[in-house]
Amino acid sequence: MKRLAPLVAASALAVVGAVLFLVPSDHYLFLPDPARPVDPLISVPGEKKGAERGGLLMVDILVRRATIFERLFPGIEKGSSLVPSELVKPVGVSEDERRRQSLREMTASQKVAVAVALRSLGHKVPTETEVASVERGSPADGTLREEDVILKARDKPVRSPHELFGVMEGHRPGETVKLTIRRDGSVRELEVGTRAADDDPDRAVMGVFVEVEIDPPVNVRIDAGEIGGPSAGLAFALDIVDELGRDVDGGRRIAVTGALDLDGTVSAIGGIKQKTIGARQAEADVFLVPAENAAEARRYAEGLEIIAVRTFTQALAILATA
Repeated sequence: MKRLAPLVAASALAVVGAVLFLVPSDHYLFLPDPARPVDPLISVPGEKKGAERGGLLMVDILVRRATIFERLFPGIEKGSSLVPSELVKPVGVSEDERRRQSLREMTASQKVAVAVALRSLGHKVPTETEVASVERGSPADGTLREEDVILKARDKPVRSPHELFGVMEGHRPGETVKLTIRRDGSVRELEVGTRAADDDPDRAVMGVFVEVEIDPPVNVRIDAGEIGGPSAGLAFALDIVDELGRDVDGGRRIAVTGALDLDGTVSAIGGIKQKTIGARQAEADVFLVPAENAAEARRYAEGLEIIAVRTFTQALAILATA
C-alpha cells in the first residue's frame, strides 16, 4: 500500500491538473489578435492598389472560454481580459447561436459600410429593413418571417434598423405594433406583440433580428471569412473609398476599429484593450477608434497615436489632413 501512495497522489494531481487546464469555466477570455490588412477582403470594380507599406488595417480579438486555471489566474495570458459569461452570451443562448449572431452582425456591418462609403462619394444607395431571423417563442414567432421587409412601423416609414429602433422607443412591453411589410412581392399589414427586452424591462422588443438591405450602384464584395461582430464597419467603409480612388491612408499603416451606423455615426465597440495591443503588434502608425473608446485605448497605446472619431466624415477629414 505504501508503494501505491505516490502513484495515487500523482494520479490525483494529474486529474486536478486536467480539470484546471482543460475544463472551461463560467467566464470568457478576450485576447489580442494582430491587426490585418483590409484590402484583401474587399473587391470593387476598378479598384486602386495602395502603397506597399501603407494601408488600412482592421482589428479583431480572440474570444474563447477561459479554463478554470485561467479563471483563477487571468494574468497568465498576456493582454487578456476576463469577462463574465453573461456579458458575452446572454442567459439561455447557446454558444452556436452566439456565434451565428456575431456573424450576422458582421454581415450587417458590411452592408452599412458599403452604403456609407458610396454615399460619401456621391452615389445614391437605397436601403430597406429586412428580418434576418425570428427568435423562437417570441411575440413575432409565427407572424413575421425571415426576409420580410418592414416598410412602416406605427405608420412611420422605416428605411433602416435605426429608424425601426427609434419607433420602438415609444412603445411599452406588452403592446402590439402595427407593421406594414412586403412579403413575396406583396404588401400587407400585420400586428405584432412585444415583450420586455432581456437587458431592459422597460424596452419593448418583438423578438426579431433585423438588418439593412441595400441596392448599391457599385458592386462591392466583402469576404471576412469567419470574423464576426460589427466593429470592422468603419475600416471597411474607409477601405472602399480608398479602393475607389481616394488616397485615404497616405502611405501609412492605419489601424481602424468602430461600428458604423447608416448615418455615418461611429459607435463604441468592445475589446478595445486587446484591439489596441493588436494594432501595436501590427506596427500601425496610428489607430482610429470611436471617441467613446479613446481614453481606454490610450491606456494601452504605449506610444501608438490614438485618433478619436465620431463620424465617418470626420475620419476622412482627419486622415486627409494628418
